[in-house]
Amino acid sequence: MGGFFGVASHEDCVFDLFFGTDYHSHLGTRRGGMAVYGEKGFDRAIHNIENSPFRTKFEKDVHSMSGHFGIGCISDYEPQPLIVRSHHGTYAITTVGKINNTQEITEELFRNGHSHFLEMSGGDINPTELVASIINQKENFVEGIQYAQELIDGSMTMLIMTPRGIYAARGKMGRTPVALGKKDGAYCACFESFAYLNLGYTEYRELGPGEIVVFDADHVQTLVQPGKDMKICTFLWVYYGYPSSSYEGMSVEQMRYNCGAALAHRDNVKPDIVAGVPDSGTPHAIGYANESGIPFSRPFIKYTPTWPRSFMPTIQNKRNLIAKMKLIPVHDLIKNRSLLLIDDSIVRGTQLRETTEFLYQSGAKEVHIRPACPPLVYGCKYLNFSRSTSDMDLITRRVIAKLEGDDVSDETLKKYTDPDTEEYANMVEEIRKELNFTTLRYHRLDDMVNSVGIEPCKLCTYCWNGEE
Repeated sequence: MGGFFGVASHEDCVFDLFFGTDYHSHLGTRRGGMAVYGEKGFDRAIHNIENSPFRTKFEKDVHSMSGHFGIGCISDYEPQPLIVRSHHGTYAITTVGKINNTQEITEELFRNGHSHFLEMSGGDINPTELVASIINQKENFVEGIQYAQELIDGSMTMLIMTPRGIYAARGKMGRTPVALGKKDGAYCACFESFAYLNLGYTEYRELGPGEIVVFDADHVQTLVQPGKDMKICTFLWVYYGYPSSSYEGMSVEQMRYNCGAALAHRDNVKPDIVAGVPDSGTPHAIGYANESGIPFSRPFIKYTPTWPRSFMPTIQNKRNLIAKMKLIPVHDLIKNRSLLLIDDSIVRGTQLRETTEFLYQSGAKEVHIRPACPPLVYGCKYLNFSRSTSDMDLITRRVIAKLEGDDVSDETLKKYTDPDTEEYANMVEEIRKELNFTTLRYHRLDDMVNSVGIEPCKLCTYCWNGEE
């Protein structure tokens, strides 16, 4: 995934940039970066944050950097922001998105001229560098950004910092957000809307899909009006968004309460307690408990002071081990109890199976599982949510292959996304047995979409139903 923060101020902006960027740390685990522009020109710092948090790595840079414009990012993949010199002049750029047609774009750029790219470790091209190269094909930034939005298969949202101001461009279909904040003598742009609140900013507005603005310390100017069509990622509310954020006017925390309430409304089991798998499942569980009247409890506690995020290591079994080690049981709340657990989703199923086994070993009588979203059947084409390289990493696809064979048609696959079909019921039962749950009931797509509270046509639900 990834997140960014940009600020234009009459005063030195590095303090706001440092903390505003740090507030996006939940969105990425590999690289952090800050770039500023001031009297001494451009300056930049990029650090590896895989084993140390953003604040620790950038504390020294805060004291040495200065400027009245700044952009920063948390990246789960490539080093950025980049500083680029082109016919547009010198500028810094940071991006959030996914490019599925890198090879085709690269070949086209080679045909158009003598472009070149620095390979990252592993031989990949830095996606942010590729975006900059696309922009440089056109005569101005606006045309270049629009060209990139049209050319890229996937999604792309970006900030571009120039000596005169900062461009903020939301992806063509608005799959990720851009929020603007304002205070005396400064404007900012960020992924997470809460990131500016404790820095003294107030809400200015959100960009619409495909909208491009440029801002300095005094003004925000719209250069390209927003489009009519939007497909913002629904999973932002379910899991990736921070609880204190809101998108399109809908609070993440409130949506999760709504989600849990809808799960409870359709359920018929009567466990002793309801619990969320920390941390993302907790607000869903609160909503379930409030609606059902079944007590909310915390039968295990996530130990977070020293552990990194569970998906930080690149090796899957190491991620599973760290996830398990972070959960500390409260045996008095587990022994001889019937538990209903809500997790944000089931992807591979490995961690939740180990959590369930751990609860049985701690004396639980029953473990009922209620994912806060429908079965994930399709890998995301639009955002870098996961380092998975195949849809077969999903437990749903492995189970479908077991039931149907390896060659599954799109028509057959669709039957497994419909909660009213026999195929869906068979899939859920196979997953239940494989993961050793007492019962398993997924959230329905229609209930989940209703929990968001905005027009369904504006939400991307591709990972659940394959519809673009």
